[in-house]
Amino acid sequence: MSPSARDGWRAGVLFSRSGTTAVTETEHYNGTVLAIDEINASGGILGRPIVPIARDPGSDNDAYRMLARQMLSEEELDVIFGCSMSGSRKTVLPVVERHNGLLFYPSMYEGFEYCENLIYTGATPNQLCLPLADYLLQSYGGRIVFVGSDYIYPRESNRIMRDLIEARGGETVAEHYLPLGATAAEEIALIREIEEKRPDAVFSTLVGTSAQAFYTLYDAAGIDRSRCPIASLTMAEGEIARIGPEKCAGHILAASYFQTLDTATNRAFVTAYKARFGASAVTSVWSEPAYNQVHLFARALERVGTMDTRRIGQEVLGLEFDAPGGRIHVDPETRHTWLTPRIGVARPDGLFDIVWEGASPVHPDPYLATTRFDEPSLREWA
Repeated sequence: MSPSARDGWRAGVLFSRSGTTAVTETEHYNGTVLAIDEINASGGILGRPIVPIARDPGSDNDAYRMLARQMLSEEELDVIFGCSMSGSRKTVLPVVERHNGLLFYPSMYEGFEYCENLIYTGATPNQLCLPLADYLLQSYGGRIVFVGSDYIYPRESNRIMRDLIEARGGETVAEHYLPLGATAAEEIALIREIEEKRPDAVFSTLVGTSAQAFYTLYDAAGIDRSRCPIASLTMAEGEIARIGPEKCAGHILAASYFQTLDTATNRAFVTAYKARFGASAVTSVWSEPAYNQVHLFARALERVGTMDTRRIGQEVLGLEFDAPGGRIHVDPETRHTWLTPRIGVARPDGLFDIVWEGASPVHPDPYLATTRFDEPSLREWA
């Protein structure tokens, strides 16, 4: 169904604002809404506003599937901005393909996927794991404990990171996976093993409330974060604010975006975000890619002029955008995004000092087809 001029361009917004991943997915939602507000305030697309149709799946994969089906069939939407965890993306993907929809997916993820019905604006493993492996080995040592939630993203990300560490002469001290929403007793057992084995660092792919509990217990155990930090691809400014910044100072995040980036584009983004969501709101690698993908969609739709998902999906390929995290480019071959990798160390105020930054955007290599595991990726330190 083509939207009328009165209705505007209707698009689905499918992020959880409740459940185990409520904090990070609310940031996805906020970044999406902020971009829509900006586009509509500037006159919309071809004079028509984007009309978001938002649903909350409650961090439940079955709800994701049901709501995606409703959006694409019953509500006759064509485009969805949504999904966060790989489990929800994998659940929604067959529904999107069946209805020939177009899904914009903003999370960093494990790679090894290509779909003509998806645009990926989050980071791939080569853009984050390679520099992080070098940073841990050079700054802390090679004895690493791996922990994660028990689903595809943590297991695949840990496998890639483990291979990188071991290819560079490091050692896997232990590796454990916990269910989403793990109990305190399960997490305490992990903390005790870390205290016993005394690794040089912990690489964590725990997500949601499990990650928040783990960082809290790690602090309560009194483990020296200057000697043995937790390194992550996901524990960003928003969750740190929820945990308590003083409990997270010294921990490490590899990401394509940090609020502390000192550029005019990012300062404008942060100001607009706080004006929309409150002075205490923080931007992060969860909100920024979600914000970017709406602007990419708007540019493609303006060129196409109709909600034709095949044409929009093709038009996005090759687009560039001056994002808050730097210039991005949608790779025509992979449908993923060129991004600038960075490594940050958490400060006592909950933001990050950027200790390393790539010289330019790095190509996405979701299948690790051209990535050399035994070749160092960090050349110079900030």
